[in-house]
Amino acid sequence: MKTVSVPRCMSTQHPDNVAVPFFASSPVLAGEDEIREAFYAFSYLGCDEQMWDVEGKEIDTFIVRKLLAFYPQYFQEHVLGEDVRLTLRVPNPAVEKAEAKVLLETLESIPRSYDAAQLFYNRDVAPIFEVILPMTTSARCIERVYRYFADHIVARQHLRVYDNDITIAEWVGRFAPARIQVIPLFEDIPSLLAAPDIVAEYLADKKITDQRVFLAFSDPAMNYGLVSTALANKIALMRLAQVSAQIGVRLHPIMGMGSAPFRGGLTPTTVGRVSREYPSVVTFTIQSAFKYDFPVEQVRAACEWLKKREIGSAPDIPAERALRIIDKYSATYQRRIAELAPSINRIAKYIPSRRTRKLHIGLFGYARGIGGVTLPRAITFTAALYSLGLPPELIGFDALEPDDLSFIREVFPSFEAMLSDALRYTDFDGPLMTRSLRNAIDRAGICCVQDAEHIEIVRWIRAQLDAGDTSQLTDLVVRAALRRKFLG
Repeated sequence: MKTVSVPRCMSTQHPDNVAVPFFASSPVLAGEDEIREAFYAFSYLGCDEQMWDVEGKEIDTFIVRKLLAFYPQYFQEHVLGEDVRLTLRVPNPAVEKAEAKVLLETLESIPRSYDAAQLFYNRDVAPIFEVILPMTTSARCIERVYRYFADHIVARQHLRVYDNDITIAEWVGRFAPARIQVIPLFEDIPSLLAAPDIVAEYLADKKITDQRVFLAFSDPAMNYGLVSTALANKIALMRLAQVSAQIGVRLHPIMGMGSAPFRGGLTPTTVGRVSREYPSVVTFTIQSAFKYDFPVEQVRAACEWLKKREIGSAPDIPAERALRIIDKYSATYQRRIAELAPSINRIAKYIPSRRTRKLHIGLFGYARGIGGVTLPRAITFTAALYSLGLPPELIGFDALEPDDLSFIREVFPSFEAMLSDALRYTDFDGPLMTRSLRNAIDRAGICCVQDAEHIEIVRWIRAQLDAGDTSQLTDLVVRAALRRKFLG
């Protein structure tokens, strides 16, 4: 099979940054700022892909035309769709009913973007030929997007406008590309574990040599905890490699990671550690804290390192043992989160926004087993717990027996370093710290050097909350986040 070039650094619009980028017209990025951001990620940071998120916000379906018009010299030298990629993240109608028709509108824009690129380059170029489908739970979900584009958008060009008249293609021009690739994004643990079978079923009737598969970290971590998410992703990566060999299709994993250890722990300073932990991952997400909360030269060097790294094989992991730990750890984690929900929601309103987004309720909002607890999105959730002095990485840790911990250290080598990173910002004397958790941390013997200034700030935050004086809370949240180099 011919070798296919796959992007390594996918710049995303996840709003986990503390610092506001220099090109932004306001602290809350939207509209033209996000177009400038895409250019900045390509041209200054060296990212070779930009996710364009049309899920949960007012969309701009003229992104291709605007990029080519605003930055013609750069895109003449770096062909959009070949040298750099623009990949749309679309709503999933199976889950997001209110956004369902946005999917159709977005798919309709792809041939128009093709026309804009053809005029710009004076040749056939597909600037967009992949879309990401979030919250994928079945092969049928992926198939619907694939078939709708091919059978209900592209194929209609051969129909006549009315009897004895010209075809639609003769009237408005041909529709291209003929097909798009649909990248399934798996965002909960049952779906992560089922991902290899779902992908195999989807590919069974297609002549496809390469398929990208997107594995989430943030949302599973929020709903099941850090340990469960890391183990589930490792099982998924192992099984994807096995399925790839069985069906003869190259599968290229993407992993969605933020800067907080809880959300993956990918920063310009940890690219080596994360790459060793997940060697078979081809593409990592470069989220906003990675881009804006570190010196630009450091960010650029980290992206260059990721683009040049050698892709390895997915490590084998004893799945049955891992699944038993996932079940035990998740149960403890979810019980504790249900208890913490009032405290999380109390501080969440003071976490500053960094993007314009519509409200999204995480899986906890629909969970039956924990009393229908509703929580904010993963970034705000993470920021809230850090701001209260209890990093979410620690929650559920007291479920682990010594032999569980030995197993985790063996199959998840960076776990201790990630926990150590979180312990820097932990207030061991805070009201959210339980005796059980404190004893478990002490028994584990994980070393850390605590950030005294961060702990002082979170105590100030709690004192102001208790006193009902909220005038400085957002400023204090930002001060603490600046110490961490991520919002949430």
